[in-house]
Amino acid sequence: MSNSQLTPGIVPARLPAASYEANFADHTPPLDRHEAQVAADRCYFCHDAPCMTACPTSIDIPLFIRQIATGTPDAAAKTILSQNIMGGMCARVCPTETLCEEVCVREVAEGKPVEIGRLQRFATDTLMARGVHPFTRAAATGKRVAVVGAGPAGLACAHRLAMKGHEVTVLERRPKAGGLNEYGIATYKSTHDFAAREVDWLLKIGGITLKTGVTLGKDIALADLLADYDAVFLGIGLAGVNALRAAGEDLPGVENAVDFIAGLRQAADRSGVAVGRDVVVIGGGMTAVDAAVQSKLLGAENVTIVYRRGKEKMSASGYEQEHATQTGVRIIYGAAPVKVTGGARAEAVEFAYTQDSPEGLKLLGEGFTLKADQVFKAIGQTLAGVPEGLTVAAGKLPKRAGDKLWCGGDCALGGEDLTVTAVAEGRDAAEEIHAALTGAAG
Repeated sequence: MSNSQLTPGIVPARLPAASYEANFADHTPPLDRHEAQVAADRCYFCHDAPCMTACPTSIDIPLFIRQIATGTPDAAAKTILSQNIMGGMCARVCPTETLCEEVCVREVAEGKPVEIGRLQRFATDTLMARGVHPFTRAAATGKRVAVVGAGPAGLACAHRLAMKGHEVTVLERRPKAGGLNEYGIATYKSTHDFAAREVDWLLKIGGITLKTGVTLGKDIALADLLADYDAVFLGIGLAGVNALRAAGEDLPGVENAVDFIAGLRQAADRSGVAVGRDVVVIGGGMTAVDAAVQSKLLGAENVTIVYRRGKEKMSASGYEQEHATQTGVRIIYGAAPVKVTGGARAEAVEFAYTQDSPEGLKLLGEGFTLKADQVFKAIGQTLAGVPEGLTVAAGKLPKRAGDKLWCGGDCALGGEDLTVTAVAEGRDAAEEIHAALTGAAG
């Protein structure tokens, strides 16, 4: 039985039925053809484009925008997808405001960048709507590769390997493929089952066998995969959740934000998702913002994010912080939880103000208490389910973990908890695997 079921203050259907469809509609509606043309015309098509450098997947942004401007969105989509096969989802969830659009010449000069993310979505959606897959497989190599984890890194790796002519088997512990895209993104950022539709489209390359409900270390051993396949890629993500290390965090009503977001993502009827009246979210990343905003959209009356450091250190972008406050979420900076109080369930959270010093974060003698019937922990995720024998450094796996073993995405050193970065790492690992298996370059 979940904490939500045990806690009377957390209930479903806080809003009229009609409100849910409006609240969880597409947060950033797509551009139509005319709007895309107008947006594309703002691009200077820079020769040494800073936006390309800022893109983790190095998409040729000036080229694809020029292709949109000249009326060839399918060509634009192929330009995007050749570098980022999950360009459709990245167009929806990438923090473009801190990546490509932040360094756009138009942003620097005028304070308004070219809408690169929306243009990318226009191109990729146009192609996908036609059911077209723009890539074909190379001749079969006879090599077999196992990919563990069907998140952005694993799927990008699998697609690139299949395109190179290898046979790929993808093993996923959850019922659906997609990883973070399927289970960890705010519902209003990816509507109409887009994550699942993108996976189905990606698999059209052929040569990929997807097996869900398979857990590494339980249903299959890493040693067996290494013995049975020519190479193995681990894109297992971060399945653990950091603890608050505060008294009372085991009380009913205290939940992991990632579980709440996943439950909402999979809910057929959002009015059936329970939410508290007074919600407190502890953390400063995108998970915290997504949990807080969606709590408000579900009908919570008071929603507060509390982050232990200053606003400038909050990993959620300024755009996302502003979106949260515009939705009615309050953000308190410079405070850390010390105790969740209550009897049979959570009723409040006690916080201490903090000071960020050269010696680290210090708790001050003063603090405050927030009423809370639902508390979400969003203070980061940890590596879990690591196969025996693998070396873990700084809480992550090495990108090259053995002669036949590669790792990528959030589980690996250098992962940045971004879909686009995970895609880049999966793609690059596939190129390395292909070179190792065939002796080919790239």
